[in-house]
Amino acid sequence: MHQLTKTDFKYYLDCPESLWLLKNKPQIYPKGEFSLFAEKLIKEGYEVEAYAKQLFANGLDLPEYGSPTETQQALADNYRVYFQPSFITNKDIFARIDILERLADGTWHIYEVKSSTAIKKDRKHRQIEDACFQKYVLTECGLTVSKVSIIHLNKEYIKHGDIVTSQLLEIAEITEDVNNIYSTVVNDINAASNFINKEEIDESQCACKYNTRSNHCDTFSYFNKGVPEFSIYEIPRISVSKIEQLVDHNQLSILDVPMDFGLSDIQQMRVESVRQEEVLINKPAIAKTLANLKCPLHFVDYETYPTAVPKLDGMGPHNHLVFQVSIHSMQQDGELTHFEWLGNTFEQPADMLQKMKAFTGQTGTFISWNAPFEVSRNKDMINWMPQFKDYLNYMNTHMFDLMTIFKTDYVDYRFHGSSSIKKVLPVLCPKFSYTDLEVQDGTMALDTWGRMILDENFAEDKEATRKNLLEYCKLDTLAMVEIYKVLIKLKKKTKE
Repeated sequence: MHQLTKTDFKYYLDCPESLWLLKNKPQIYPKGEFSLFAEKLIKEGYEVEAYAKQLFANGLDLPEYGSPTETQQALADNYRVYFQPSFITNKDIFARIDILERLADGTWHIYEVKSSTAIKKDRKHRQIEDACFQKYVLTECGLTVSKVSIIHLNKEYIKHGDIVTSQLLEIAEITEDVNNIYSTVVNDINAASNFINKEEIDESQCACKYNTRSNHCDTFSYFNKGVPEFSIYEIPRISVSKIEQLVDHNQLSILDVPMDFGLSDIQQMRVESVRQEEVLINKPAIAKTLANLKCPLHFVDYETYPTAVPKLDGMGPHNHLVFQVSIHSMQQDGELTHFEWLGNTFEQPADMLQKMKAFTGQTGTFISWNAPFEVSRNKDMINWMPQFKDYLNYMNTHMFDLMTIFKTDYVDYRFHGSSSIKKVLPVLCPKFSYTDLEVQDGTMALDTWGRMILDENFAEDKEATRKNLLEYCKLDTLAMVEIYKVLIKLKKKTKE
């Protein structure tokens, strides 16, 4: 019999077939890379748990990978609080509880510790379902659970000196929420246990066929081999209801979408680009947009490091520390200069901002890709370093998002429904690529820098690591420059 854990159950709720494949044919299950960033998230979860334990005096800390048998023996010792007790039902359904409290009436209070700043009920987190799973396993093991709570980070907490645990964390009781969906979740748990123990299933499709692309499982391609390269899932912001309509009529290719199917203008442009195998460009609109940009043009990109538990005074949970910047500045005549900065310590980048200001001045237009990110970081830094308020406010009020052009006015079927710079760059500027870089995306950048700065056992060559980080961030802004040059050529042709 295959064991079902809480993590398994979440996978089941997302895609039953994917979980079945993992349990029954692990040798062919796609082995995604366990990223260093994922490891970072796990470590941060442990850090939050360590603080949560401080809220309970004299709790019994069970072994990290202790068995249910050890837990049963420990429960006989009549401690009030147990950390990491584990339980398993006669159907091989397993749970490890973050914190379990014995109440005066002999019933039990489950505490689940989360590194989020609020209770998350969305599909990605399913925190109430998580808690239901834990209650179910304990109930099946003969314990009466009368209360359930989630301990999460306080989004209003600001660090000043040592962490104050009682202020960092909040305890939110969710007993009523759990009870409201408990019977439904119990049915799902039993269905999941039965499903993963089936000898065979229909492997020609999976439940994700009815989901948007961002919600596809890791095994989507395995189960849905009939989905073509240019599929309906590439239509931007297409709703689940519209996907359901198309899938039910076996219309999986963009070419299958009926001419009168209800799509927005932008969605229809994406469809037409594929149908015609042509690039759809609104040259007058692009020319007008570019004409409003004032030289010098400063193409800017930040790299940031967020931490669940704040590490610097003035910061709160999950705030982003800017640790790196690249700026390519272009003058009216096309002359290009470059500025870069990479932090050596975990501290606010006052030195970076001082040098940025000296490099760009409060002149021209700042250009980024997905500008709300840079704008938000600037707003944060105004709070932490108000001496740069005027400069950062200038940046924000003179910021242009280059990505917006590729959402509305430049539609190319070869982008496969994306406006990501990593999809646009190789199509417009094939000589430039991220594939040869040691650091290939922002997630890898933040993880690499964080380990280099915070890990005392970091064994890699720091100079080589710094070089790799600088090369990645430099390409991000150079990519914007090269894409801008392509757009400028269109503008000139429009005038001609």
